[in-house]
Amino acid sequence: MKDYHINVFWSDEDRCYIADIPDLKHCSARGETAESAVREVTVAKNLWIEAAREVGKPVPRPRYKPLIYQLGR
Repeated sequence: MKDYHINVFWSDEDRCYIADIPDLKHCSARGETAESAVREVTVAKNLWIEAAREVGKPVPRPRYKPLIYQLGR
């Protein structure tokens, strides 16, 4: 399976951690801990890819790289 970057952040509004995958539009999940949000977004990622394949939608390659990684080149 492709390795996608996962953003994790605390949401004061939702009062939980949010994890999202920028390369997969609208692929996100929440959790009481950062770890649980990552586990949940991993499930969401697999379902996102499965659904895309079922309807013939292309699955994008991992491309998103946060600026901090780009600076280290």
